[in-house]
Amino acid sequence: MSVLQRDPQDQVQVLDEEGNVVGDVPDIDDETLVDMYRHMRLARHFDTRAVSLQRQGRMGTYPPLSGQEGAQIGSAIALAEDDWMIPSYREHGAALLRGLPLKQTLLYWMGHEKGNEMPEGVNIFPVAVPIASQTLHATGVGWTFNLRNETDKAAICYFGDGATSEGDFHEALNFAGVFDTPNVFFCNNNQWAISVPRERQTASKTIAQKAVAYGIDGVQVDGMDPLAVYSVTKAALEKAKNPDEGECRPTLIEAVQYRFGAHTTADDPTVYRDDDEVEKWKAKDPIPRLEKFLRDTGRLDDEKIAEIESDIETRVADAIEAAESEPRPNAVNMFNNVYAERTAELDAQAAEFEALLEQVGDEGFLRE
Repeated sequence: MSVLQRDPQDQVQVLDEEGNVVGDVPDIDDETLVDMYRHMRLARHFDTRAVSLQRQGRMGTYPPLSGQEGAQIGSAIALAEDDWMIPSYREHGAALLRGLPLKQTLLYWMGHEKGNEMPEGVNIFPVAVPIASQTLHATGVGWTFNLRNETDKAAICYFGDGATSEGDFHEALNFAGVFDTPNVFFCNNNQWAISVPRERQTASKTIAQKAVAYGIDGVQVDGMDPLAVYSVTKAALEKAKNPDEGECRPTLIEAVQYRFGAHTTADDPTVYRDDDEVEKWKAKDPIPRLEKFLRDTGRLDDEKIAEIESDIETRVADAIEAAESEPRPNAVNMFNNVYAERTAELDAQAAEFEALLEQVGDEGFLRE
């Protein structure tokens, strides 16, 4: 039975919290499995450094991802080269794996528009900060593949549990179901939409079961188990491109997980959640979970881990140096990329802002 044919309330799992095998291990070669671990460790280290940069005033507000590495890397590694990724604002690890340099992610959160410039051949949409707006873009991408008869491509869209309360989410899934688009909708259910808990988002027992209303498949997976995430994502992508007779192309995946840190560095999670809850979820940490499996199966040892750690520290340090060496953008440039071409209204606003900036200087905008 396909992992996608399970009841949406039957959570898919391959590794338990201790890293023991409790399900069907996906067919992944040794090199890819170690690479999965390497990218998860890289994402965690990058995240730690990025939070530190923000606390030091070297970067703007930043959304931490720690705890969600298993969902991000496990799903992204299942994508084919020609598939497209439509992120929200927390998919730093998935974007890195798909070819977006760490420097670009840093620049984006430093307020530099160059952070949104995708390198040639990197099939990633720009970061979407408005909640759920990217789900509509993703459905549009899938519909484009249909219209062009590009049956070898699919699009994965990431969003949080809070996004499922937005109208855009329902419109996107409804359209995808009606027009049978090759889409994978990936919900990172990290239990909190800023300070609103999962149980206040919906009365549904699972988010995955919402797929039934749109005539598409829904599956719930242990989002802190990277092998389970890989399995369901791989199956969903294959179905999106080459469904069996009577199968629908779109799939809604609910990856149940937890964000260890704050929603963003402007948030204080201690106000709305207690330490016991955080510690309970940290026991499910996806990184030591995968590490135990790789050690037990002879794919990883202390020497290899030390080599990975050294390489990660160097890569992140180099990326920070490169991003901080980039000249800071002129504040007036923020008017340049609202539309393909500046409108008369934007020209007027830019002129007004420039005059005010000349009058009060940067300090005038930084005063509390």
